[in-house]
Amino acid sequence: MTVSTRVDLALLGIRGDPPVQRSGGAGPSDDGHLMVDGLHAAIPRNPQSPFVFDGDRVLYDGVDIGVEVSAIGRPRFYDLRTLDGVSYEKIARLHGRNVLATTVLQTCIRYAEDQRCRFCSIEESLTSGSTIAVKKPEQLAEVARAAVDLDGVTNMVMTTGTSGGRDRGARHLARCVRAVKAAVPELPIQVQCEPPADLAVLTELRDAGADAIGIHVESLDDDVRRRWMPGKSTVPMSEYRAAWAEAVRVFGRNQVSTYLLVGLGEDTDEMIAGAKELADTGVYPFIVPFRRHAGTLAVDVDNAPAPDPAIVEKISREVAGHLSFIGMSGSEQRAGCAACGACSVLPTVGG
Repeated sequence: MTVSTRVDLALLGIRGDPPVQRSGGAGPSDDGHLMVDGLHAAIPRNPQSPFVFDGDRVLYDGVDIGVEVSAIGRPRFYDLRTLDGVSYEKIARLHGRNVLATTVLQTCIRYAEDQRCRFCSIEESLTSGSTIAVKKPEQLAEVARAAVDLDGVTNMVMTTGTSGGRDRGARHLARCVRAVKAAVPELPIQVQCEPPADLAVLTELRDAGADAIGIHVESLDDDVRRRWMPGKSTVPMSEYRAAWAEAVRVFGRNQVSTYLLVGLGEDTDEMIAGAKELADTGVYPFIVPFRRHAGTLAVDVDNAPAPDPAIVEKISREVAGHLSFIGMSGSEQRAGCAACGACSVLPTVGG
């Protein structure tokens, strides 16, 4: 598969319904999960796309585009319920072939329209009834054990909406990690949260058993942050940089990552330079195209366009080249989004 084809799939998406898919929620959404040329690929589901997934091929205007594609089967753990009667599928979802993902707190203090991140739909899956508001540690432990035993899950991602406390939701993450590790000690876990006001919480997460952490800033440009993330941008960049430095100290080089979204209006060269600087400090810059999906203000209010394919490819190639030069790879993270790589073009270009 050429890089340009992978970029086109990431931006234009596919028509069709892979067995593993997701609508609404935290992070990139409205996608179907496939293996494409042996790599995880979370591809937007778009009824207007020229690409069609027909079950075992991807076609463009009816012609096989010549990439190896395999669907990921619906996981068996989805058919189970917890001891208190909740569907496992409402507690955690399969991402890619082997990643278990959950949002432990499905609400966010920044979700009012004048505060919320314009690319986020964290509460939409709660509104639709496809998840529950708060996942209990014992529920997650039960689901994780089943996902490993029945479906071969090899790592887990726990993210959270931001809470009102100084820990910004991290302490509930720590309780959840501790419970899962007690039930499935061999399962690597990445946690994701905003920078806690008290950086000692990062050590609490590591002591609970978390193997990696994502502290996601999405943009390094303050003007972009204020425009796209009015609530989250009130956390200054100085707090992010302090949190990243402490997280690298606690978790280690290349076990800390941050999303950087292409297509929010940040200067291309400045984004590349910032990503390289982060990598040099031990933080993996997970380059992901801004994804249009329903339930976000970016689409429902702003009608924001998808990013320019040439810019997505340029940033991905240059950042991947630097990552390779300094010996940093997403696949070497113990768990998490960068370890999976499905939402990014970076794995296709060696990052």
